[in-house]
Amino acid sequence: MKPLHFDAINPFTGTPFTFDDPNLKFVNGQGVYLEPGDPGFQPYPGQILSAPTQKPKKHTMPKSDFMPTDDNGKASLFVLFRDNVGQHLATLGIAANDPDIVQQAADATRFRAIVDFCGNMQNAAQGWTAEKNYERDGGDNAPAGQIVPVLPADFPAAVPAGIVRRFRELVKRLKASKNYTPTIGQALGIEGTMQTGPDLAIIQAILELSIIGNAVFIAWGWQGFSAFLDMLEIQVDRGDGKGWVFLTYDTTPNYTDSYPLPATPTKWKYRAIYRVGDAQVGQWSNTVEVTVGG
Repeated sequence: MKPLHFDAINPFTGTPFTFDDPNLKFVNGQGVYLEPGDPGFQPYPGQILSAPTQKPKKHTMPKSDFMPTDDNGKASLFVLFRDNVGQHLATLGIAANDPDIVQQAADATRFRAIVDFCGNMQNAAQGWTAEKNYERDGGDNAPAGQIVPVLPADFPAAVPAGIVRRFRELVKRLKASKNYTPTIGQALGIEGTMQTGPDLAIIQAILELSIIGNAVFIAWGWQGFSAFLDMLEIQVDRGDGKGWVFLTYDTTPNYTDSYPLPATPTKWKYRAIYRVGDAQVGQWSNTVEVTVGG
C-alpha cells in the first residue's frame, strides 16, 4: 500500500482517485491506496495483474566517494590534481588561468604544506614528551636531542577557508563538461572505486515486527544494497492452516500489514526474500512472529 495524497492520480487507471474506489483505505488515520498483492485489493476493469508490478531498476555499479577521509590523503589528492589537470584543460574547455584552477593550485600547495608541518609538530611533541618523562623519572636510554620546528620562510600564504568545498565544486564543474571521461577523472584522482555488490546467493533480508494500532508494522531495509536489488517479497503464515501465503512485493522499506486482526490471540509469522527482476535472490529471512488479536 502507498500513502494517498490530495489530487493523486490512480497509477492503475491513469485518472484521479474517486471517493467510491474500493482500494482506498484509512490506516492509523492515514489515507492509503492498496496495490496488487495487498490483502483486499480489487483489480480495476481491464487491469492485468502480474507480479512484480514495478519495472525492475536498471542496475549500475555505484562508486565510492573519491575524497579520502584523512588529511594526508586529501593533500595528496589535491597535489595530484594540481600537477595533472593542465594537460586536460583544453579538452575540457577550461582556460589555464581560470580563477578556479588558479585557486585550486594555491589550495593544494598550502594544504600540503600545512599537513606536512603538522606532522613535524606532532613528531616534535612526542619527542619533547619523551624528554620530559626521562628528565622526570630517569631511564636507561636518554631520548635524542629535541628540536622545535620552525615555519619555513617560503611557507605558502594562507588561502580562504573551504578548500574541500571548493575542490568538490571544481570537480563537479569538470564532470559536467561534455568532453569529460572517466579516464580523465582517473588521471586526476576524482573517480571513486567501484563498489562491490552483495553476494546474491546468500544475501538475507532482516525483518522486525511491531504492532501499531490494529496493524502489524514490518520494518525492513536494503542493507546498503538498494542499487543492486529491486524489491522484497514478503510472505505470511496466519496460523489458519494455509501455511505460507504471499503478502506483498514491496519496493520501499517498511510495510504495514492491515489484514483484520483475529478475535482470539494468534501468532502470525512472517518471512521475506529479495528479488531482482522476476527472480528471488539470496536466502529467505529468519522467520519472525508476533502475537495479534484477542
